[in-house]
Amino acid sequence: MNKIFFLLFFSPSVLLAQTKEKKQGWHLLDARTDGYYGISLNPAYELLKGRKSTTVVVAVIDSGIDTTHEDLKQILWRNPKEVPGNGHDDDGNGYADDVNGWNFCGSSSGENVSTNSHEVARVYHGWKSTFADMKEKNVPAGQRFLFQQWVKAADIIEKDAEDAERRLLNIEPLIDALETSSKIINERLGTKQFTETQIIKLARDAGEKTAKAIALWRDIFTQSGDQSIISTTILSQIADYRNQLVSNRKRKTDLPEDTRGKLTKDRYTDIEDRFYGNNNLKASSGDHGTSVAGVIAALRSNGLGINGIADNVHIMAIRAVPGGDEHDKDVALAIRYAVDNGAQIVNMSFGKPVSPYKQMVDDAVKYAQLKGVLLVHAAGNDGKDVSKDMFYPSQELLDGMRATNYITVGASGDASLDGMVASFSNYSKEYVDIFAPGVYIHSTATDNRYVDGDGTSLAAPVVTGVAALLKSYFPQLTPEQMIKILMSSGEQVNMKVDVPGEEKKKLSFASLSVSGRIVNAFNAVKMAMEGETK
Repeated sequence: MNKIFFLLFFSPSVLLAQTKEKKQGWHLLDARTDGYYGISLNPAYELLKGRKSTTVVVAVIDSGIDTTHEDLKQILWRNPKEVPGNGHDDDGNGYADDVNGWNFCGSSSGENVSTNSHEVARVYHGWKSTFADMKEKNVPAGQRFLFQQWVKAADIIEKDAEDAERRLLNIEPLIDALETSSKIINERLGTKQFTETQIIKLARDAGEKTAKAIALWRDIFTQSGDQSIISTTILSQIADYRNQLVSNRKRKTDLPEDTRGKLTKDRYTDIEDRFYGNNNLKASSGDHGTSVAGVIAALRSNGLGINGIADNVHIMAIRAVPGGDEHDKDVALAIRYAVDNGAQIVNMSFGKPVSPYKQMVDDAVKYAQLKGVLLVHAAGNDGKDVSKDMFYPSQELLDGMRATNYITVGASGDASLDGMVASFSNYSKEYVDIFAPGVYIHSTATDNRYVDGDGTSLAAPVVTGVAALLKSYFPQLTPEQMIKILMSSGEQVNMKVDVPGEEKKKLSFASLSVSGRIVNAFNAVKMAMEGETK
C-alpha cells in the first residue's frame, strides 16, 4: 500500500521524527562506521580482496525484468545452448528461444498477462459450491487442506468486502473535497497542479474559501511525508486506492476473470503440461522484478545508477508473477526451470495468503533441495505474525517436513526511516528466519530508470545478494551451510521495537524472527573464511 494511504487510514497523522538523514543506498552501509543499519558491504569486499570468485547464477522469479536496462543487461544469464531468435528449442529443454529465461504468464505468440486475479477470489468462488455448507469433520482427509484454504479465503473475502464498504463511505467525501479544493487553488495559482511550497506562499494572501482549501491540502501534504510530491499525484494515488476498495468489495460477488488461462491455454491442474508461455520477459513486467534484480546484482562500479550486492552474478529471469496473485503451477514450474537450467540461488519476492495447489510447489521445493539450490523468500507485507497466519509459499511442507534449503526474510529499517523494523513486515519466531533492509531501497526500474521502494520484496534480494556473494567466493558452500552462516552471523539488535501491525506494542527485535538478526555481509564473509580453517 502507498505510504500516504497507510497514514491516512491506518495510523496517526503525525510522522515520526527522523534522527538522521534519509540516505539512498543506506542498506549497503555499516552501522559502526556509517551509522546506518545496513549490511556492511564494503568491509566485506575488503575481506575478500585477493580472492578469486566464480560466477553464480541467480534466478529471479518475479514479474519479469527489463532486459535492456543499462545497469542489468551485462549481468543477465544467457542460455549457452540456445540460438537467439531462430524460433527453435536448440537445447531441447522444451522452451524455444529461452535466451535469458522464460515467461510462464503469456501466450506462445508472445502476448503477456499484465493483470491477474487474486488467489483468495479464485479459491472462494472455485470451491464455494463444494465447501460452503460443510463442516471440517465431514470433509474427506484428502481434501482437508483445500477445505482449510477455502475457509481462510472466505474469511478474507468477507472481511475485505465489509472493510471496503466502510472505507468507501469515508474516502468518497475526501476525494470530492480534494478535487474541489484543488480547483480553487489551481485557479488562484493559474496552474494545473501544485506543491506544498506553492500553497504555503499562497496562504499569505488568501480569502476564507481559499484558506480552507489550503488547510486541507497542507494536512494531506504533511501526511504524505514527501516534500516533492505534487497535488495531481496525490489525487491519482487516492483514486487508485478507491478503485482497490471497489475491487475488494466486488470480489465477493464477481467471479474472477481467468486472464492467465486465456493466454497460456495449458491444463492447469496437470503439472506435466509444462511447455507453455514465451520468452517475452520485458512486456508487462513493471518495475518489481527489475528492482529485485538490481538489488542483487546491478553492475558494480560502472558509473551508472546503483551498485548491486554481488559482483559476479548472472541473473536468470523467470516471469511467473503478473499483476495480482501468482498461480501455484507457474511458481512450481518456475522453480523447476531455474534448477534444471543451472541456477544455484532462487529469489522469490512474492506470496499470498492461500495456496490451493501447494503440493505442486512443495514438490518443486523438494526438487530444488535435492539439487542443492537455495530458495530465498520474502516474508510478506501484511504486518502479521505468520506463525498464526501462514503466507505462501512456505518452507513448511504438507507432509510435515520442513525444507532445509529455504530462508524467509522480513524487512528491517533504520532510525532514519522510522524504526528498526518495517511497519508492514510480516514476522515470526518460527517461520521468518532473518531480517534485511527493506525500506527506502534505491534500485533499478524499467526504461533505464531508478526508483525507491519498500517491501520484504526488496529485503529478500538483499539476502539473496549476500548469499550469492558467499557462493561466489566460497563455491563449496551448500544451501544449508549458507543459511547457517547468514543466520548465525547476522547483526544482533538489542532493543525493543514496534511490532508491525500492532499500535503501541513493543517486543524485543530478537523475538520477531528465528535468528533475531539482520543479515550482515561482513560478518557472513568472516564466518565463511573462518570455516575454511577448521
